[in-house]
Amino acid sequence: MPSPTVIPVLTYPDVREAVAWLEGAFGFVERLRIGESHRAQLRVGDGAVIVADVRGERRAPQPGEVAQSVMVRVEDVHAHCERARAYGARVLMEPTDWEYGERQYSVEDPAGHHWMFSETLADVAPEDWGGQLLS
Repeated sequence: MPSPTVIPVLTYPDVREAVAWLEGAFGFVERLRIGESHRAQLRVGDGAVIVADVRGERRAPQPGEVAQSVMVRVEDVHAHCERARAYGARVLMEPTDWEYGERQYSVEDPAGHHWMFSETLADVAPEDWGGQLLS
């Protein structure tokens, strides 16, 4: 198993096609393949994501549905967005600078999963933008 504490498992209709797309569009790296079309573990910076096949009760998102999104930290949001766009990602939100010190953009991949990519611009205290740090 990869070492991150939380590892998203996302279902895709075609595991191999999803892996190729995630590598090309987002720069993820396949770490482990389990069967030709069953599952794959991908390295995402110091994190991981698992790509799973459609099986049993697992299914890819349906059009018009959003059950979750995955946030990933990157070093250059603008360059990352252009790379994803070149691979056909549907940009849902162009790169935007937020008062909490992050620059973010969001996309939908070909299977309908939503992804948010975030770059830190400044370390802003939560109280400065309406948040409250609890621990």
